[in-house]
Amino acid sequence: MILKNITKTIAVSAILASSLMAADVVKIGVQAPITGEYANEGQSIENFVKLIVEEKNAAGGLLGKQIEVVTCDDEGKAQKAAICAKKLVNEGVFAVIGSYTSGATEAAQTTYFRSKVLQTSDGTSDSLISNKYWTFFRNSFPNSSQSDFTAEYMVNSKKYKNIVVLSDYSSYSEGLGDATAASIKALGGNVIYRGKIKSGTQNFTAMLTKVKSMNPDVIYYSGYYTDGGLLRAQQAQLQIDADFVGGDSNDNPDFYKLAGASAEGSVLINFPTPEILPYPEAKKYLAAYKTKFQMDPPSIWSVTNADGLRAVIEGVEKTNSFDTKKISDYIRTMKDFPGITGPFNIREDGERVGAKFVVYKMKNDGTKDVVSE
Repeated sequence: MILKNITKTIAVSAILASSLMAADVVKIGVQAPITGEYANEGQSIENFVKLIVEEKNAAGGLLGKQIEVVTCDDEGKAQKAAICAKKLVNEGVFAVIGSYTSGATEAAQTTYFRSKVLQTSDGTSDSLISNKYWTFFRNSFPNSSQSDFTAEYMVNSKKYKNIVVLSDYSSYSEGLGDATAASIKALGGNVIYRGKIKSGTQNFTAMLTKVKSMNPDVIYYSGYYTDGGLLRAQQAQLQIDADFVGGDSNDNPDFYKLAGASAEGSVLINFPTPEILPYPEAKKYLAAYKTKFQMDPPSIWSVTNADGLRAVIEGVEKTNSFDTKKISDYIRTMKDFPGITGPFNIREDGERVGAKFVVYKMKNDGTKDVVSE
Protein backbone atom coordinates (compact mmCIF):
# COMPACT_ATOMS: atom_id res chain seq x y z
CA MET A 1 0.00 0.00 0.00
CA ILE A 2 2.84 2.35 0.93
CA LEU A 3 4.62 1.56 -2.36
CA LYS A 4 1.41 2.23 -4.26
CA ASN A 5 0.98 5.61 -2.57
CA ILE A 6 4.60 6.54 -3.26
CA THR A 7 4.14 5.63 -6.95
CA LYS A 8 0.96 7.68 -7.11
CA THR A 9 2.71 10.65 -5.49
CA ILE A 10 5.57 10.46 -7.99
CA ALA A 11 3.09 10.34 -10.91
CA VAL A 12 1.16 13.35 -9.60
CA SER A 13 4.41 15.26 -9.05
CA ALA A 14 5.49 14.50 -12.61
CA ILE A 15 2.19 15.83 -13.97
CA LEU A 16 2.47 18.98 -11.86
CA ALA A 17 6.09 19.49 -12.94
CA SER A 18 5.07 19.02 -16.56
CA SER A 19 2.26 21.56 -16.17
CA LEU A 20 4.60 24.03 -14.51
CA MET A 21 7.15 23.59 -17.28
CA ALA A 22 4.48 24.14 -19.90
CA ALA A 23 3.36 27.29 -18.08
CA ASP A 24 6.91 28.62 -18.28
CA VAL A 25 7.27 28.04 -22.04
CA VAL A 26 5.71 29.78 -25.03
CA LYS A 27 5.98 28.34 -28.53
CA ILE A 28 6.75 30.11 -31.81
CA GLY A 29 6.47 28.20 -35.07
CA VAL A 30 8.65 28.28 -38.18
CA GLN A 31 6.98 27.15 -41.39
CA ALA A 32 9.58 27.09 -44.15
CA PRO A 33 11.20 24.92 -46.86
CA ILE A 34 13.85 23.19 -44.75
CA THR A 35 14.37 20.64 -47.53
CA GLY A 36 13.77 20.77 -51.27
CA GLU A 37 14.80 23.26 -53.92
CA TYR A 38 14.50 26.32 -51.64
CA ALA A 39 16.21 24.69 -48.65
CA ASN A 40 18.95 27.27 -48.21
CA GLU A 41 16.31 29.98 -47.83
CA GLY A 42 14.18 27.97 -45.41
CA GLN A 43 17.13 26.91 -43.29
CA SER A 44 18.28 30.52 -43.06
CA ILE A 45 14.82 31.62 -41.89
CA GLU A 46 14.93 28.96 -39.17
CA ASN A 47 18.48 29.95 -38.23
CA PHE A 48 17.60 33.62 -37.86
CA VAL A 49 14.54 32.83 -35.75
CA LYS A 50 16.63 30.64 -33.45
CA LEU A 51 19.30 33.35 -33.18
CA ILE A 52 16.79 35.95 -32.01
CA VAL A 53 15.03 33.48 -29.71
CA GLU A 54 18.32 32.49 -28.07
CA GLU A 55 19.10 36.15 -27.46
CA LYS A 56 15.67 36.70 -25.94
CA ASN A 57 15.80 33.59 -23.76
CA ALA A 58 19.24 34.57 -22.46
CA ALA A 59 17.76 37.91 -21.39
CA GLY A 60 14.98 36.26 -19.40
CA GLY A 61 12.55 35.21 -22.10
CA LEU A 62 9.25 36.71 -23.18
CA LEU A 63 7.17 37.98 -20.25
CA GLY A 64 9.15 35.61 -18.08
CA LYS A 65 8.58 32.58 -20.32
CA GLN A 66 11.26 30.78 -22.31
CA ILE A 67 10.55 30.61 -26.04
CA GLU A 68 10.53 27.23 -27.76
CA VAL A 69 10.90 27.13 -31.56
CA VAL A 70 8.82 24.50 -33.36
CA THR A 71 9.71 23.99 -37.04
CA CYS A 72 7.66 22.38 -39.79
CA ASP A 73 9.15 21.73 -43.23
CA ASP A 74 6.67 22.68 -45.96
CA GLU A 75 9.23 22.32 -48.80
CA GLY A 76 7.72 25.53 -50.23
CA LYS A 77 4.67 23.55 -51.40
CA ALA A 78 1.04 24.45 -50.78
CA GLN A 79 -0.16 20.96 -49.89
CA LYS A 80 2.55 20.43 -47.29
CA ALA A 81 2.04 23.97 -46.00
CA ALA A 82 -1.58 23.18 -45.17
CA ILE A 83 -0.40 20.14 -43.20
CA CYS A 84 2.23 22.23 -41.42
CA ALA A 85 -0.38 24.79 -40.38
CA LYS A 86 -2.48 22.13 -38.66
CA LYS A 87 0.60 20.58 -37.04
CA LEU A 88 1.86 23.88 -35.64
CA VAL A 89 -1.57 24.86 -34.34
CA ASN A 90 -1.81 21.47 -32.59
CA GLU A 91 1.64 22.08 -31.11
CA GLY A 92 0.23 25.18 -29.41
CA VAL A 93 2.23 27.94 -31.11
CA PHE A 94 0.86 31.47 -30.74
CA ALA A 95 2.75 32.85 -33.77
CA VAL A 96 4.31 31.44 -36.95
CA ILE A 97 7.18 32.83 -39.01
CA GLY A 98 6.83 31.87 -42.68
CA SER A 99 6.59 30.58 -45.19
CA TYR A 100 9.16 31.57 -47.82
CA THR A 101 6.92 31.13 -50.88
CA SER A 102 3.64 32.96 -51.38
CA GLY A 103 1.83 29.77 -52.38
CA ALA A 104 2.83 27.96 -49.19
CA THR A 105 2.00 31.02 -47.10
CA GLU A 106 -1.45 31.37 -48.62
CA ALA A 107 -2.25 27.68 -48.18
CA ALA A 108 -1.75 28.01 -44.43
CA GLN A 109 -3.44 31.36 -43.83
CA THR A 110 -7.00 30.25 -43.16
CA THR A 111 -5.95 27.63 -40.61
CA TYR A 112 -3.97 30.21 -38.65
CA PHE A 113 -6.80 32.72 -38.86
CA ARG A 114 -9.40 30.27 -37.58
CA SER A 115 -7.05 29.29 -34.75
CA LYS A 116 -6.17 32.93 -33.90
CA VAL A 117 -2.47 32.25 -34.49
CA LEU A 118 -0.33 35.12 -35.80
CA GLN A 119 1.48 34.61 -39.11
CA THR A 120 4.12 36.78 -40.76
CA SER A 121 5.73 35.98 -44.12
CA ASP A 122 8.05 37.40 -46.76
CA GLY A 123 5.64 36.24 -49.47
CA THR A 124 5.09 39.09 -51.93
CA SER A 125 1.88 38.08 -53.74
CA ASP A 126 -0.66 40.89 -53.43
CA SER A 127 -3.35 38.26 -52.82
CA LEU A 128 -1.90 37.46 -49.38
CA ILE A 129 -3.74 40.41 -47.87
CA SER A 130 -6.93 40.05 -49.90
CA ASN A 131 -8.77 38.28 -47.06
CA LYS A 132 -7.66 40.96 -44.58
CA TYR A 133 -7.01 38.36 -41.90
CA TRP A 134 -6.04 40.17 -38.70
CA THR A 135 -3.71 37.27 -37.91
CA PHE A 136 -1.48 37.98 -40.92
CA PHE A 137 1.06 40.69 -41.70
CA ARG A 138 3.74 40.88 -44.37
CA ASN A 139 7.38 41.45 -43.44
CA SER A 140 8.46 42.20 -47.02
CA PHE A 141 6.75 44.31 -49.69
CA PRO A 142 4.10 43.39 -52.31
CA ASN A 143 4.56 42.58 -55.99
CA SER A 144 2.72 45.76 -56.97
CA SER A 145 5.39 48.00 -55.46
CA GLN A 146 8.21 46.03 -57.12
CA SER A 147 6.49 45.97 -60.50
CA ASP A 148 6.23 49.76 -60.64
CA PHE A 149 9.92 50.13 -59.78
CA THR A 150 10.91 47.50 -62.35
CA ALA A 151 8.85 49.12 -65.12
CA GLU A 152 10.35 52.52 -64.35
CA TYR A 153 13.85 51.03 -64.63
CA MET A 154 13.22 49.16 -67.90
CA VAL A 155 11.08 51.74 -69.72
CA ASN A 156 12.40 55.09 -68.53
CA SER A 157 15.96 54.34 -67.39
CA LYS A 158 17.04 51.67 -69.89
CA LYS A 159 14.53 52.63 -72.59
CA TYR A 160 14.02 49.05 -73.77
CA LYS A 161 11.78 48.96 -76.85
CA ASN A 162 10.93 45.23 -76.98
CA ILE A 163 10.37 43.54 -73.64
CA VAL A 164 9.67 39.87 -72.93
CA VAL A 165 8.13 39.03 -69.53
CA LEU A 166 8.39 35.43 -68.30
CA SER A 167 7.15 33.80 -65.11
CA ASP A 168 6.37 30.36 -63.77
CA TYR A 169 2.84 29.34 -62.71
CA SER A 170 3.18 29.97 -58.96
CA SER A 171 0.99 32.64 -57.37
CA TYR A 172 4.04 34.75 -56.54
CA SER A 173 5.77 34.56 -59.91
CA GLU A 174 2.64 34.79 -62.04
CA GLY A 175 1.38 37.72 -59.98
CA LEU A 176 4.67 39.61 -60.23
CA GLY A 177 4.94 38.89 -63.96
CA ASP A 178 1.42 40.12 -64.63
CA ALA A 179 1.89 43.20 -62.46
CA THR A 180 5.20 44.08 -64.13
CA ALA A 181 3.74 43.67 -67.62
CA ALA A 182 0.84 45.94 -66.65
CA SER A 183 3.19 48.54 -65.14
CA ILE A 184 5.34 48.51 -68.30
CA LYS A 185 2.29 49.11 -70.48
CA ALA A 186 1.07 51.88 -68.16
CA LEU A 187 4.36 53.72 -68.82
CA GLY A 188 3.99 53.28 -72.58
CA GLY A 189 6.43 50.38 -72.78
CA ASN A 190 6.14 47.52 -75.27
CA VAL A 191 5.67 43.99 -73.92
CA ILE A 192 6.11 41.88 -77.05
CA TYR A 193 5.51 38.57 -75.24
CA ARG A 194 4.17 37.42 -71.87
CA GLY A 195 5.10 33.77 -71.39
CA LYS A 196 5.14 31.15 -68.64
CA ILE A 197 7.44 28.23 -67.90
CA LYS A 198 6.92 25.16 -65.76
CA SER A 199 9.15 25.48 -62.71
CA GLY A 200 11.64 22.65 -62.30
CA THR A 201 11.59 21.67 -65.99
CA GLN A 202 15.30 22.58 -66.27
CA ASN A 203 15.30 22.66 -70.07
CA PHE A 204 13.78 25.89 -71.36
CA THR A 205 15.16 25.66 -74.90
CA ALA A 206 11.74 25.58 -76.59
CA MET A 207 10.54 28.72 -74.83
CA LEU A 208 13.82 30.55 -75.39
CA THR A 209 13.93 29.58 -79.07
CA LYS A 210 10.50 31.14 -79.45
CA VAL A 211 11.67 34.25 -77.62
CA LYS A 212 14.80 34.50 -79.76
CA SER A 213 12.69 34.83 -82.92
CA MET A 214 11.11 37.97 -81.45
CA ASN A 215 14.45 39.82 -81.12
CA PRO A 216 13.83 41.21 -77.63
CA ASP A 217 15.97 43.88 -76.02
CA VAL A 218 15.47 42.34 -72.60
CA ILE A 219 14.07 39.21 -70.94
CA TYR A 220 12.50 39.82 -67.55
CA TYR A 221 11.92 36.77 -65.32
CA SER A 222 9.76 37.01 -62.22
CA GLY A 223 10.26 33.50 -60.81
CA TYR A 224 12.72 31.86 -58.44
CA TYR A 225 16.51 31.55 -58.70
CA THR A 226 16.30 27.77 -59.25
CA ASP A 227 14.87 28.42 -62.72
CA GLY A 228 16.24 31.93 -63.29
CA GLY A 229 19.86 30.79 -63.24
CA LEU A 230 19.13 28.08 -65.81
CA LEU A 231 17.17 30.47 -68.01
CA ARG A 232 20.12 32.84 -68.06
CA ALA A 233 22.60 30.05 -68.86
CA GLN A 234 20.44 28.66 -71.67
CA GLN A 235 19.83 32.14 -73.05
CA ALA A 236 23.61 32.47 -73.45
CA GLN A 237 23.89 29.00 -75.04
CA LEU A 238 21.27 29.99 -77.63
CA GLN A 239 23.10 33.27 -78.24
CA ILE A 240 20.07 35.41 -77.52
CA ASP A 241 21.45 38.93 -77.56
CA ALA A 242 19.20 40.46 -74.91
CA ASP A 243 19.70 41.75 -71.40
CA PHE A 244 18.41 39.66 -68.50
CA VAL A 245 16.53 41.24 -65.61
CA GLY A 246 15.39 39.09 -62.70
CA GLY A 247 12.84 39.77 -59.98
CA ASP A 248 13.65 39.61 -56.27
CA SER A 249 13.55 35.82 -55.84
CA ASN A 250 16.42 35.40 -58.30
CA ASP A 251 18.66 37.03 -55.71
CA ASN A 252 20.32 33.95 -54.23
CA PRO A 253 23.87 32.56 -54.38
CA ASP A 254 22.61 29.51 -56.27
CA PHE A 255 21.68 31.74 -59.21
CA TYR A 256 25.41 32.14 -59.83
CA LYS A 257 26.00 28.40 -59.64
CA LEU A 258 23.25 27.67 -62.14
CA ALA A 259 23.99 30.54 -64.53
CA GLY A 260 27.75 29.99 -64.50
CA ALA A 261 29.78 32.51 -66.50
CA SER A 262 26.59 33.93 -68.00
CA ALA A 263 25.68 35.41 -64.60
CA GLU A 264 28.00 38.26 -65.58
CA GLY A 265 25.94 41.29 -66.54
CA SER A 266 22.61 39.92 -65.31
CA VAL A 267 20.51 42.49 -63.50
CA LEU A 268 18.49 41.80 -60.35
CA ILE A 269 15.88 43.99 -58.70
CA ASN A 270 15.39 43.47 -54.99
CA PHE A 271 15.40 45.11 -51.60
CA PRO A 272 18.87 46.12 -50.39
CA THR A 273 20.89 42.97 -49.78
CA PRO A 274 21.92 42.22 -46.17
CA GLU A 275 25.50 43.41 -46.46
CA ILE A 276 24.54 46.94 -47.53
CA LEU A 277 21.76 47.52 -45.00
CA PRO A 278 22.83 50.71 -43.18
CA TYR A 279 20.83 50.30 -39.97
CA PRO A 280 22.35 49.69 -36.49
CA GLU A 281 20.17 46.60 -36.00
CA ALA A 282 21.45 45.18 -39.29
CA LYS A 283 25.07 45.51 -38.27
CA LYS A 284 24.34 43.87 -34.91
CA TYR A 285 22.25 40.93 -36.06
CA LEU A 286 24.11 40.16 -39.29
CA ALA A 287 27.40 40.03 -37.39
CA ALA A 288 25.79 37.72 -34.82
CA TYR A 289 24.38 35.51 -37.58
CA LYS A 290 27.78 35.14 -39.24
CA THR A 291 29.48 34.37 -35.95
CA LYS A 292 26.96 31.69 -35.03
CA PHE A 293 26.48 30.01 -38.41
CA GLN A 294 29.83 30.81 -40.08
CA MET A 295 28.09 32.25 -43.16
CA ASP A 296 26.00 35.17 -44.30
CA PRO A 297 22.27 34.79 -44.97
CA PRO A 298 21.76 33.70 -48.61
CA SER A 299 19.41 36.62 -49.30
CA ILE A 300 17.26 39.31 -47.71
CA TRP A 301 14.32 36.97 -47.00
CA SER A 302 15.52 35.46 -43.73
CA VAL A 303 16.24 39.01 -42.56
CA THR A 304 12.73 40.29 -43.30
CA ASN A 305 11.34 37.25 -41.48
CA ALA A 306 13.60 38.06 -38.54
CA ASP A 307 11.99 41.50 -38.48
CA GLY A 308 8.58 39.84 -38.50
CA LEU A 309 9.55 37.89 -35.39
CA ARG A 310 10.97 40.99 -33.72
CA ALA A 311 7.70 42.82 -34.41
CA VAL A 312 5.76 39.99 -32.73
CA ILE A 313 8.07 40.11 -29.71
CA GLU A 314 7.66 43.87 -29.51
CA GLY A 315 3.88 43.45 -29.65
CA VAL A 316 3.92 40.94 -26.78
CA GLU A 317 6.06 43.18 -24.61
CA LYS A 318 4.20 46.40 -25.31
CA THR A 319 0.78 44.82 -24.67
CA ASN A 320 2.12 42.69 -21.79
CA SER A 321 0.04 39.89 -23.24
CA PHE A 322 0.00 36.78 -25.40
CA ASP A 323 -3.47 37.73 -26.63
CA THR A 324 -2.88 37.52 -30.38
CA LYS A 325 -5.59 40.06 -31.25
CA LYS A 326 -4.04 42.64 -28.94
CA ILE A 327 -0.60 41.93 -30.39
CA SER A 328 -1.92 42.22 -33.95
CA ASP A 329 -3.63 45.53 -33.18
CA TYR A 330 -0.43 46.88 -31.66
CA ILE A 331 1.74 45.83 -34.61
CA ARG A 332 -0.59 47.71 -36.94
CA THR A 333 -0.07 50.92 -34.94
CA MET A 334 3.73 50.79 -34.57
CA LYS A 335 5.53 53.77 -36.06
CA ASP A 336 8.97 53.21 -37.57
CA PHE A 337 9.86 50.20 -35.44
CA PRO A 338 13.65 49.91 -35.89
CA GLY A 339 13.92 46.87 -38.13
CA ILE A 340 17.01 45.11 -39.37
CA THR A 341 15.69 45.90 -42.86
CA GLY A 342 14.73 49.47 -42.00
CA PRO A 343 11.73 51.23 -40.46
CA PHE A 344 8.94 48.71 -39.94
CA ASN A 345 5.39 49.97 -40.48
CA ILE A 346 2.30 47.82 -41.04
CA ARG A 347 -1.01 49.05 -42.43
CA GLU A 348 -4.39 48.03 -41.03
CA ASP A 349 -4.72 45.35 -43.75
CA GLY A 350 -1.40 43.75 -42.81
CA GLU A 351 0.67 45.30 -45.60
CA ARG A 352 4.16 46.57 -44.93
CA VAL A 353 4.69 50.06 -46.32
CA GLY A 354 7.76 52.08 -47.27
CA ALA A 355 9.29 49.82 -49.93
CA LYS A 356 12.82 50.54 -51.14
CA PHE A 357 14.32 48.68 -54.09
CA VAL A 358 17.79 48.47 -55.57
CA VAL A 359 19.07 47.50 -59.04
CA TYR A 360 22.10 45.19 -58.96
CA LYS A 361 24.37 44.11 -61.79
CA MET A 362 25.88 40.69 -61.21
CA LYS A 363 29.49 39.66 -61.65
CA ASN A 364 30.49 36.04 -62.15
CA ASP A 365 32.65 36.06 -59.02
CA GLY A 366 29.47 36.01 -56.94
CA THR A 367 29.35 39.72 -56.13
CA LYS A 368 27.02 42.48 -57.28
CA ASP A 369 27.37 46.18 -58.02
CA VAL A 370 24.59 48.61 -57.13
CA VAL A 371 23.47 50.26 -60.38
CA SER A 372 20.72 52.46 -58.99
CA GLU A 373 18.46 52.89 -55.96
